[in-house]
Formats: sequence, C-alpha cells, structure tokens
Amino acid sequence: MITSFKKIDHINIVVKNLEEAKSFFSDLGFIVQHEGVLEGEWLDNVTGLKNVRATYISLRLESSETNIELLKFFHPECLTTRDNDVLNKNGFRHAAFEVEHIEEIVKKLKNQGIEFVSDIQIYKETKKRLCYLKGPEGIMLELVEYGR
Repeated sequence: MITSFKKIDHINIVVKNLEEAKSFFSDLGFIVQHEGVLEGEWLDNVTGLKNVRATYISLRLESSETNIELLKFFHPECLTTRDNDVLNKNGFRHAAFEVEHIEEIVKKLKNQGIEFVSDIQIYKETKKRLCYLKGPEGIMLELVEYGR
C-alpha cells in the first residue's frame, strides 16, 4: 500500500471559454487563487505534447484545500467531444461539492438559468441528498448535502 498520498490537490477542467467558466465557478462562491500562462519545455515534457501554450485559473472554496484548475489550450487547440454530459461515459465524469441548504442553492441556480439533470434525490442508505447539474460546456457537477 502506498501511504505517502496526502490529499487531492486539484481537479483540472479543460474549457474553451475560460472567462465563462471562471464566472460560473465564481458565482458558486469559488475564489481565484492564481491565474497565469503555461508554456515551455517543462510543460511539453509533462504533457507529452509539443509547443504547448495554455492559460489557467486556479479557484478554491474558502473552506477547502482542493483547487479547481480551469485550463484553456491555445496550442495545441482544445479538442471537443459531444458527450461531456453523458453520465455513463467511461472516464472522469463529475466533481461533487458538499453544500448546506441544498434546496436554496438549487432554487438560486435554476433562477440563474443553470440546467439540472434532476430534482434533488435521496440516497436512503446514507440519507445523502443530491442532484446533478450542467456547468459550462456540459461539465457535469453534483451537489451533495449530508445529515438532514
């Protein structure tokens, strides 16, 4: 067993419209930690791509240690798939955020035009209340409330 893992540092989300994604997450309460340009031999080496140039924004909730890094590629160009919002697609599917007062949050987000996949559901085993919503560019997100 590997025991030197400490925590999840960040979740990276590649987007085409960086400002729209930044605005979306900022509206949810995320605070910008860092912004910058990424390029150079080190980035080519770590990604296995050539002549990489990208811009990133690192955001975090005040109460969390895990960052969300939004990344926009300029070179090579960002690839797009049409099924980002398909929940049974193989691979990374969504990021889940623990919230308080899930009903209030869902109502506010719906009033802002955010598209939800379902109403709030209850997982009876743990009494967890949850729902999925679509973020910018079809990114799937989950809201979770425990212990009510």
